Amino acid sequence: MQLSGKTAVVTGSNSGIGLGIARAMAGAGADVVLNSYTDSEEDHQLAKELGEEFGVTARYIKADLSKGEEARGLIEQAGACDILVNNAGIQQVSPIEEFPVEKWDAIIAIMLSSVFHTTAVALPMMRKAGWGRVINISSAHGLRASPYKGAYVAAKHGVVGFTKVTALETAEEPITANAICPGYVLTPLVEAQIPDTMKQYGMDRETAIKEVILERQPSKEFATLEQLGGSAVFLCSDHAAQITGTTLSMDGGWTAR
Repeated sequence: MQLSGKTAVVTGSNSGIGLGIARAMAGAGADVVLNSYTDSEEDHQLAKELGEEFGVTARYIKADLSKGEEARGLIEQAGACDILVNNAGIQQVSPIEEFPVEKWDAIIAIMLSSVFHTTAVALPMMRKAGWGRVINISSAHGLRASPYKGAYVAAKHGVVGFTKVTALETAEEPITANAICPGYVLTPLVEAQIPDTMKQYGMDRETAIKEVILERQPSKEFATLEQLGGSAVFLCSDHAAQITGTTLSMDGGWTAR
């Protein structure tokens, strides 16, 4: 198993993209730390089942990433962090002049500031171990903009910039930092939105997906959790040792326009 003996900490990973990446890491042999802001029996059971399925150690650690001290505490409590996947995120859609200030602050804190906090604690662990991978989940919106998503676009652009700085500061070490920039991904959250979109536009499922949801994605196909997980594992491989400070777009051609 290529990642045996490594520990991967994945933020925002009790569902969706984060869980998909955590599964891929566990499948490659890494021990995994799952995270979200909740602390339910289901969260811990999810980690237990993941560990049993892949024969690795899997734990769940609660941390509210809108708070810097908790973001740092997540890595400290993990005890080891060879692979850091910053994935946690939320969304708010509003015009700039109407954008709720508390939502702006929360999005920037969870999606940008937490990346700084977790990385700051993880890098010394990686240096001590003599190896490390930082994988930041940005977005096509880290490279392009859309109206009414000011905080999300600003945060995701910031993540791309911070990834480059991290790469430059670790360039002469066996540590890499890269950002994955997905377009639309078929997560349970997106799947749940499809019936409402069909009803709103009076379309069948395939038409609603291609003409409304995936309007900007030239391939007219979603990226999958398995594809994102596989790409994250690739960035941890020896084949990717000279890939650092860059973005990996998984957007069906969105940013090629």
